[in-house]
Amino acid sequence: MTDDPKIGAGKLTGATASDLGETKREFDMDAIVGYILLIGVLISLVLVTSALIWRWIDTRTLSFDYKLTGANLFQLVVDEVRLAMRGMLRPRLLLSLGIAVLMLTPFIRVLASMVYFMAALKNWKYSVFTAIVLLTLTYSLFLR
Repeated sequence: MTDDPKIGAGKLTGATASDLGETKREFDMDAIVGYILLIGVLISLVLVTSALIWRWIDTRTLSFDYKLTGANLFQLVVDEVRLAMRGMLRPRLLLSLGIAVLMLTPFIRVLASMVYFMAALKNWKYSVFTAIVLLTLTYSLFLR
């Protein structure tokens, strides 16, 4: 049983429509955030696994010969897309895209939360806090 006086023996006794709507919206946002994280991780998993399989078929090794230090996410993706546009398709492209998707997943989650706080809830305090987190992630992923 629950301690909530509005809920008794499995029936809503005094809940208002706004209480139900708020709970439904919160559940929807939790589900959206969960799906964003799940889809991001699964796409990343498929890309990285495909890169490893392709690398194994080509070279019989799973090692890659490049470093990620000193490059931000934007540079990583742009460099790989340029190589792909020149016809230099290779397992490294899939690996880089898998890493990029994995790194962008929390960014998209925070962006979705900010839009939710601003548009659906009109909660400006949470919107500001989420915007600060989004700016910090943007700096760390793209500008540093």
